[in-house]
Amino acid sequence: MGNKEDWRAIVASSLNWEQAHSSMENAIRGIPPELRGKRPTGFPHSAWELLEHIRITQHDLLDFVQNPEYEEKLKWPDGYWPPNPAPTGEKAWNESVSGWKKDRMALERFTTDSKLDLTTKIPKGTGQTYLRTILVAVDHASYHLAQIVTVRQLLGAWPPPKAK
Repeated sequence: MGNKEDWRAIVASSLNWEQAHSSMENAIRGIPPELRGKRPTGFPHSAWELLEHIRITQHDLLDFVQNPEYEEKLKWPDGYWPPNPAPTGEKAWNESVSGWKKDRMALERFTTDSKLDLTTKIPKGTGQTYLRTILVAVDHASYHLAQIVTVRQLLGAWPPPKAK
């Protein structure tokens, strides 16, 4: 591969690509409000729980790579999941989507614009590198995005409506 910027751009783009699977935007687009908090029979999570879990975890990972004074604030696993299967309303859903997008873009910028060597260890970590943590964010979101698609399929709400 060419230079460092080439691979950084590839890693950053994987936070939102739609080459191997649906994008997050597509996976959550058009979920009827009455289905957002519904857990399909035999499935442990609702679309809301999965979206909010992705947002909370991504936010924590972003803080971990950006904040030299990072301290673990969330207790595993409960702190990384919303307390209820349904959002409190449209506003909570929209704020979660908006927060997830904002942090995803910040993680993309960190990946491409940081002057840090991404293969170095994070000072407040226990051996994690910046690159490993970014890849964890990619992998984590991808895994749970697939679960959102599954929830929608089980609820009869897949595929999503076409984008406008």
